[in-house]
Amino acid sequence: MQTAELRERVERFIRARGLIAPGGDVTVLVSGGADSTCLWHVLRALGYRVSALHVDHGLRGDESAADALFCAARFGATVVDGRGGRTEEELREIRYSFSKDCLRATGHTASDQIETVLYRIAASGVPKGIKVRREDGVVRPLLELWRDETEAYCRAEGLAFRVDSSNAATKRGVIRAQILPLLRELHPAAEQNLLRLAEERPSRLAQLLDARRGSKRLDLGNGLTAVREYDRVWLEQTPVSLEGEVEWGTWRIESDLPGLKVRAWRAGDRLAGRSKKIQDVFVDAKVPRSDRESWPLVVRGDEVVAVPGIVDAEGVRVRRESN
Repeated sequence: MQTAELRERVERFIRARGLIAPGGDVTVLVSGGADSTCLWHVLRALGYRVSALHVDHGLRGDESAADALFCAARFGATVVDGRGGRTEEELREIRYSFSKDCLRATGHTASDQIETVLYRIAASGVPKGIKVRREDGVVRPLLELWRDETEAYCRAEGLAFRVDSSNAATKRGVIRAQILPLLRELHPAAEQNLLRLAEERPSRLAQLLDARRGSKRLDLGNGLTAVREYDRVWLEQTPVSLEGEVEWGTWRIESDLPGLKVRAWRAGDRLAGRSKKIQDVFVDAKVPRSDRESWPLVVRGDEVVAVPGIVDAEGVRVRRESN
């Protein structure tokens, strides 16, 4: 285990997501386990001003009391009474109700992420993961590390940590001990594929649809391109090389000339060697606005050499079949 390399990975993740200001204050919610122990140590080593908070739910009697004593002694943690919750959801709500005026960090890892995704798929059908930053400001700097990495880090740095004996009885414990091993048997990349489901980054199509300024094009594959011009969005066929014959909707376009392509109209297109815009060509030919985005153009580079059915070009043969 290269502990310095692991710390660098965490720092890059923090900087990329803007989770903690350089050298800033952060309160780590510590349980005494390997994940929060690793987080506490890594953030201190990276130069952050780290304090610790332990929420004692009192669920395991003497063991819970021992966890609280460990966290107070090892991390200098403030220990608060978090009793009263019955379900995992209620306990989580209590846990995050403390120190809301501080930036708080938890030791959630990629391993927690895939367990959460699996549970939420089963419970709601939605593959929603743990957020890098909660709405109340709680951040998760270890979400790109795996649980075995935090344990290896603790061992390499000589850091003692506690093991929660009740983990096996929780929903996460069932997923961890029974379901994930079966998924690994089905496919060795099961965990990585589940992790991809939890990524918060919007798809390229979502980014295109959300944008409102200027114009943008996105190749969707399978011969389709999504186009956005300000507040208008449409699909068009991806440009294809005109080698022999091309079918474009009801159009059949043929040519033996080199370097030609067939594509849809784009704002600003002009006829080759002329100043006339293709938009004006459509207006003069009384082509309805709704038909223009799907009307084929024959182009060489950025120049339009033919507009089938409207502007002919030598060496380009066009016919249109009835619907």
